[in-house]
Amino acid sequence: MKKAYIFPGQGAQFAGMGKDLYESSALAKQLFDKANEILGFSITDLMFNGTDEDLKQTRVTQPAVFLHSVIKAMCLADSFAPDMVAGHSLGEFSALVSNKTLSFEDGLKLVYARAMAMQKACEIKPSTMAAVLGLEDAKVEEICASITDEVVVAANYNCPGQLVISGSIQGINIACELLKAAGAKRALVLQVGGAFHSPFMLPAQVELEAAIHSTQFNTPICPVYQNYVAKAVSDVDEIKQNLISQLTAPVKWTQSVQAMASDGATDFIECGPGNVLQGLVKKIHKEANTSAA
Repeated sequence: MKKAYIFPGQGAQFAGMGKDLYESSALAKQLFDKANEILGFSITDLMFNGTDEDLKQTRVTQPAVFLHSVIKAMCLADSFAPDMVAGHSLGEFSALVSNKTLSFEDGLKLVYARAMAMQKACEIKPSTMAAVLGLEDAKVEEICASITDEVVVAANYNCPGQLVISGSIQGINIACELLKAAGAKRALVLQVGGAFHSPFMLPAQVELEAAIHSTQFNTPICPVYQNYVAKAVSDVDEIKQNLISQLTAPVKWTQSVQAMASDGATDFIECGPGNVLQGLVKKIHKEANTSAA
């Protein structure tokens, strides 16, 4: 019986997130206060008392979800004993703090640098994402590839029959029409800041790469199943390179969960706000035991 701890990404946030942790644990309070200091603004105020609109800004969402996830894991103390970890997109940074590859402080600084770089990249050229339900992955890929005069790519392989695409606004609108005509149950444009996990994130990738190369990475206590390669990684240089590549490449969540299951994971424990990943894991691997940390 192996335990896989999994960490959510952007989209899991909610108003009031983390407040219970802050009020019930001295360690959590200390870490949240330290985070305010590192960031130079009160993220706890936005998390605990902000509106959904406040929490939707990439520069707030990413550190907020990261903090909730990582502090929750740290508060588990000795009962936190992962055999493997993984995170969905942003969640990969939470996973890397939980398996000791990154320190809490360095993880937060990197997440904030990533968020700011992504927000800037989104402002260069308007772009968007869409969720596609009820079509085979291969069919979605084929339709995206057929749109040659616009950028449209697969961005998140969430579970069988649920793929998120990313690209130019015009490209995504064309793709949604074609996907519906091909039999998709839904092809719905998402309310996001821009085309994450696509070539539109190249300017952000350059900034993130510089930040990663100036950060201390340590040998992990257990492997991380990274989005870019969907397999166990323990080599520090490989972890860094995969983190950089992740920004412009698809999140292979379906494939990562399948790899963890085939490597013996039986229990998938979601650590962070919400329960989205538990639902996805069940759709990918029906025999899995899922729970919240």
